[in-house]
Amino acid sequence: MNGFFKGIIAAWGAKKLGGGCFSTIVIFVVIYVLLGKCDQKSSAATAPPKAKVAVCR
Repeated sequence: MNGFFKGIIAAWGAKKLGGGCFSTIVIFVVIYVLLGKCDQKSSAATAPPKAKVAVCR
């Protein structure tokens, strides 16, 4: 996800959920980090490479 859109979404969420100055900043950072984690591909989703088998005759 683009950093600009992460910032916009995090700012909107922090504005809606935050009560004071400090809590709004904390909520912004938490949402921004979570959006960054969702963007990364999971290593469990990829299949491991197939092993090559050598045949001796």
